[in-house]
Amino acid sequence: MRADAARNRTAVLAAADRLFDAATDPDQVSMDDIAAAAGVGKGTLFRRFGDRMGLLRALYAQRGDQLRAALTAAPPGGPPAERALHLLREVVRFKRDSRVLTLALENAGDGSPYRTGSYEEWHVLLVALVTEARGPASADYLAHALLAAVRSDLVEHLRDWPDARWEAGLATLTRAVLDGDASPAAAGAGGPVRH
Repeated sequence: MRADAARNRTAVLAAADRLFDAATDPDQVSMDDIAAAAGVGKGTLFRRFGDRMGLLRALYAQRGDQLRAALTAAPPGGPPAERALHLLREVVRFKRDSRVLTLALENAGDGSPYRTGSYEEWHVLLVALVTEARGPASADYLAHALLAAVRSDLVEHLRDWPDARWEAGLATLTRAVLDGDASPAAAGAGGPVRH
């Protein structure tokens, strides 16, 4: 990438970042607004990113790098439930901090959260943790179910909840899934399983 093109890309992403942070609704941020804030022509946006969805994905990927850094910074080891809870907690924090951007992506026609690279990455991590905690039976599904608890539309619906309430709910769900008894006998017993 030429130096001027790299500068333009950086300026566009920085401008989009500021505008989405300041907005209360995804539709408040247009390509015209982003081009003006970045000091580039609208054509530059379309040449560099293709369309609005391409720009949203590039910005989301850039912010996703910050989330990956936070997840990598977590101390290794510890019970699988606590590591899974750390991941989910960071995803909620990321989505709350990137609220309008994640809503814009998930509300778009082909912006399904299930088709993003980050979703796949989080899912793989959770499958490994569920498998470590309970074995492989239903690990794939349970990882999807845990990620459903941190979807952007739910984060938006519960946006007025304080951190402590989010923390309590996530901790209860995560520990119930990862610390529960996965044996077929327990599943058919009809009562709560106690350890």
